[in-house]
Amino acid sequence: MKTWTRKDLIGLDDLSTEEIQFLLDTATAFKGVGERSLKKVPALRGKTLVNFFVEPSTRTRTSFEIAAMRLSADVVNITATASSLQKGETLKDTALNLQALHADIIVLRHSSAGSPRFLADRLESSIINAGDGSHEHPTQGLLDIFTMRQKHGRIAGLNVLIVGDILFSRVARSNIHGLVKLGAKVTLVGPTTLVPAGFEKLGVRVAHRLDDVLEEADVINLLRIQHERQRKEYFPGLGEYVSLFGLTKARAARLKPGCLIMHPGPINRGVEIDSEVADGAGSVILEQVTNGIAVRMAVLYLCAGGAGLPT
Repeated sequence: MKTWTRKDLIGLDDLSTEEIQFLLDTATAFKGVGERSLKKVPALRGKTLVNFFVEPSTRTRTSFEIAAMRLSADVVNITATASSLQKGETLKDTALNLQALHADIIVLRHSSAGSPRFLADRLESSIINAGDGSHEHPTQGLLDIFTMRQKHGRIAGLNVLIVGDILFSRVARSNIHGLVKLGAKVTLVGPTTLVPAGFEKLGVRVAHRLDDVLEEADVINLLRIQHERQRKEYFPGLGEYVSLFGLTKARAARLKPGCLIMHPGPINRGVEIDSEVADGAGSVILEQVTNGIAVRMAVLYLCAGGAGLPT
């Protein structure tokens, strides 16, 4: 694949294997920009990006903002509390007004699944999904996969465990779609309430005991418990969850050499992962954050009309 033809990025489920690989290759080309003394290229000079976050965010919004500035785009940040949504305006009308102000790219985070697709079908501006409900979070999935490929040199054949709250996780869904298409062996691990067997139709394996599959992992990606999206009966209780699914120091010692320890953040230290393990040698959590800038630079560049790999 030598060119990109999409104006939007809604989810990895929409993309072909070749498109995902092209995004990763483009991110690799941009990775070096952040290592220069002058961290800027003129690829999006004259373009305007609007970060429209109806849900709160620190990492994702800041990452998109830095990525856009490194591409020399102009950036405007809008939150739900600072927008006309508070006055009763519809999402569509707010977005149409942003388009009328010549916003070239709108990065949308929204609590309702399907919101980015709804806007992409109605606006000429490029729409980038920064997380919609429990549907997808495609740039997080891409940066996770990018980090795995950077560290292991491949995706095909890797044994990847995704542990925790799968049912309500948009990060898990994007990881699943991308990893399966690229040939990884994915196992979802968690309590039966949060990892129902229906996920197997996506081409993954489901396990309900972390200790049964821990030692085969090349990558273990630990998900935050989505308390804001679930009812109490879905969660077994904090102590029980840690004892069955937390990456404690004892469990981390059983991981094979070179196993990557990942987390999309924010971390609940002592719950999904022991604090020392999160800061330990196998953790690439902060590298994921750094890689997110390169991945989002690639997404913005291509969806805004970049014709091919940057030089």
